[in-house]
Amino acid sequence: MKKNPPNHIDKIQLWLRKYASKKMHLTFWMTLLLITTSGKASDFEMNGTMQKAYSEILKMKIANGRSILAHDKSVNGINVYLNSYADLIELMITEDKSLYEKFINQQDERIDLIENLDKKSPYFRFLLAELHLHSAFVKLKFGHETKGSWEIIKAYKLLDANAKEFPNFLPNQKSLGLLHILIGSTPENYQWVIKLIGLKGNIKLGLSELQNVIHKDSVFKEEAQFLDYVVHAYILKFNPKKLSEFQQFISQHQDNLLFQFFGVTTFMKEGKSEIAFNILENRPESNEYLSFPFLEYLKADILLQKGQYQLASKGFQSFLAHYKGFNFVKDTYYKIFLSYWLNNEDAKGRVFLEKVKLVGENIVEADKAATKFADNFLALNPKKPISQKVLMKARLACDGGFYDKALMILEKYSESNFEQIQDRMEFNYRKGRIFQLSNNILQAIPFYERAIVLSAQQIVSFGASSALQLGYIYQVKGEKGKAKSYFEKAISYKKHEYKNSIDNKAKAALNELGY
Repeated sequence: MKKNPPNHIDKIQLWLRKYASKKMHLTFWMTLLLITTSGKASDFEMNGTMQKAYSEILKMKIANGRSILAHDKSVNGINVYLNSYADLIELMITEDKSLYEKFINQQDERIDLIENLDKKSPYFRFLLAELHLHSAFVKLKFGHETKGSWEIIKAYKLLDANAKEFPNFLPNQKSLGLLHILIGSTPENYQWVIKLIGLKGNIKLGLSELQNVIHKDSVFKEEAQFLDYVVHAYILKFNPKKLSEFQQFISQHQDNLLFQFFGVTTFMKEGKSEIAFNILENRPESNEYLSFPFLEYLKADILLQKGQYQLASKGFQSFLAHYKGFNFVKDTYYKIFLSYWLNNEDAKGRVFLEKVKLVGENIVEADKAATKFADNFLALNPKKPISQKVLMKARLACDGGFYDKALMILEKYSESNFEQIQDRMEFNYRKGRIFQLSNNILQAIPFYERAIVLSAQQIVSFGASSALQLGYIYQVKGEKGKAKSYFEKAISYKKHEYKNSIDNKAKAALNELGY
């Protein structure tokens, strides 16, 4: 295998950390796995056996898929790829460090096997690219960002070259289309890095490539449709019609645990945790599926949003008892703390918060946020006032889409009930956000405006967030001047926690307005 070039390594690592690690947690990387193959040449044949194995692996029936592949003795690049695919899903779910080195070594062997097959086939570069993508996702998952970035670059260049030689090869369009969207959505301030390393992104082109597969390839239509939903969930936006179509898609694949998992995380992300909870309650369960403790974590998360603190705590602790991975461990202990703290069992909760600093790793954003909270809470060591518990309860309920509950929590309070100015800002922002998400726009505006006034006294994110939301409100109302003013106001805030994210959103909105 060729050594990675040393030039620009730090710049690429920075790009991957800012873009991949921050924006794409477990859910997004899992959905990127779904890039499959087909073939007509003898070296690359997606026959009935391979299709059955692929179907089982895609459903997370990993043992079944591997058994089918083991009984196939032909020289077939598809078999090599699907074995890699099965390993990838297992590693993404289990985070088993003992399997990591074994996988990396096997990938070198698998690449060698593919390189000895038919180089004139459109599947030759395609499969090599897929193996590099698998390696990339695993390396990123295990915190090796620089190594993972080089694998993505190798995969892109293979797919790009393949597209030029075989422009009508649909599987390649599906994979390259996904990368075109991913790269094309990179924030503007990192585009120079993309150009420097020779990658070209184009969201419109990527979506078109996915649509080609959806409409022209009966074998991969379903997967391409799924990937289209993935990019709308994590890169673009769902409109109500698209989200309704997605819900129907999930309901039509009750036996596919991977699709069901993505349905749960997507609806939670969209602030529709009740729908997510129903999916969890009706998910497929049998020994055929790969063990997936993370689903218990998600269920406990929704129970926490609902205010069912004892059930949430039990769910999180059950997750930890069965989970062998290293991501979301800090976050889970933090949420067990919340389950006790919000139930006024502060002493019990503190024990779990102290563990946040001792367990797990700081790779995903949820764990980093849990560490920061624990550091701040334990360092100050105050008896947190009841008002801060109120704000946390309202935030959790709002995150889950339980807006009536969130409003009920806050309606007993006014700004004067909060001593600290940061709490006053958060109170106004939370109430504005609840009204906005409940489609009570006129009631939301004065709370956002008040949060902005208070933010002049402290550098925190609530002022910038309020300005951003007011920009969106006036954009929808067609008042371009006011929208522009508030988007620019959002960008003007310095050095707050979410500056990169808010600035990028505000700049994108200004572009939409023509500024």
